[in-house]
Amino acid sequence: MTVQALKPPTLQDVLAAQARIRPYLPKTPLHSYPALNDLIGTEVYIKHENYQPVGAFKVRGGINLVSQLPADVRARGLVAASTGNHGQSVAYAGRLFGAPVKIVVPEGANPGKVAAMRGMGAEVIFHGALFDDALNHAAALAAEHGYRYVHSGDEPDLIAGVGTYTLEILEEVPDIDAIFVSVGGGSGASGTCITAKSINPAIRVIGAQSAQSPAAYQSWRDRRVTTASNQTFAEGLATGCGLQLPQSILWERLDDFILVDDSEIMQAMVWMIEHAHTLAEGAGATPLAAAYRCREELRGRKVAIICSGGNTSVEHLRLALNTVHENGHRSPGGL
Repeated sequence: MTVQALKPPTLQDVLAAQARIRPYLPKTPLHSYPALNDLIGTEVYIKHENYQPVGAFKVRGGINLVSQLPADVRARGLVAASTGNHGQSVAYAGRLFGAPVKIVVPEGANPGKVAAMRGMGAEVIFHGALFDDALNHAAALAAEHGYRYVHSGDEPDLIAGVGTYTLEILEEVPDIDAIFVSVGGGSGASGTCITAKSINPAIRVIGAQSAQSPAAYQSWRDRRVTTASNQTFAEGLATGCGLQLPQSILWERLDDFILVDDSEIMQAMVWMIEHAHTLAEGAGATPLAAAYRCREELRGRKVAIICSGGNTSVEHLRLALNTVHENGHRSPGGL
């Protein structure tokens, strides 16, 4: 099936996904922290997808998709391209449902994520310097060997699966006014949009991306899939081209899209450690950086921030701490 023929999932698809994944994944915590409330100047809730068994939100989509594949498709095997979290999701679901998995990663992939994928039984194949190189190679392997290619964004079942974290947010805090979500390929943001806007169209959904890898932002802004420089340190945001299916959903439903600098993302990583006592990778901290950027507009509103993952490396954590130290530390007491 071509991307053009894919239909965006509906709220009913998200509800069905919730029933499928519930036996395998517990709800993730939704916590409010006084210091982060002070930082943003309003009531803030962190959705802790970094507490998932693979350390990131994408496992919801992996389980929803792989659980529905016919037995013969599972037996042939799955292949995906990933900077880490999507690959872990497919590897986890493949092990759960007995499907062999190959994951193609860029040559500089996060070592911790690579080790995790291998630990889940996946074969990891290094190819190319950038994610887009790995993606093209994974598609070629699928065409050559008949594997089920699991795209990181152009998969309705993945989008429906990850949309379930928004259901959980609204079950606990139904009067949320705004949700900030990072955008790499866009599966998480598009799932958020479908779920939130179907339940309450007044909820504002704001995407957040690194200014060093702005392809998703530019695709949303221009209403056409486009490519751009891809230089961010945050591998969960490191896509050089917009993805058609998520973008088509974002064009229709995303309220705003904010670019933040990598240095702002690193500051947000440190804030998450200091004020939420949690480890967030770059993509997981980006929504907090975006919320801080527009904190004046958020006064008096209830805000949810999706901490999409916690799979950072020691090198990235050290980089964040050193960058914040060099730039001068900002804290709630000294805005």
